[in-house]
Amino acid sequence: MNWQFDNNTPIYTQIVSKYRFAIASGELKPGAKLAAVRDIAMEAGVNPNTMQRAFQELERMGLVFTQRSSGRFVTEDINVIDETKKAFAGEHIKRFLSTMAGLGFSRDEIMSLIGKTMEGNNGNF
Repeated sequence: MNWQFDNNTPIYTQIVSKYRFAIASGELKPGAKLAAVRDIAMEAGVNPNTMQRAFQELERMGLVFTQRSSGRFVTEDINVIDETKKAFAGEHIKRFLSTMAGLGFSRDEIMSLIGKTMEGNNGNF
């Protein structure tokens, strides 16, 4: 993972976001074993307590689980992953629409721009 952090947001929330995205996008597969907290913290250059807090939040969300003496794993619950993917998309769409409204675009103008952009890319992103 790319471990560049923004100074304006708590690091643990950025870690949670990175893992949410990795799980929702399939980069981290259902049932995949995660590295030890200390190893990931060292790789990311953060305090192990910060990484532990992020993983606790991911567990609370149902995205990872701990098996005693075996480690942490990505959830195998496809419904949880799909809901996370939809929630992630919703968050990004709301930010995009807010930005577009701030620029003065109407709903119809936004939809037209999206359509033209997709046509220009042959429907590819």
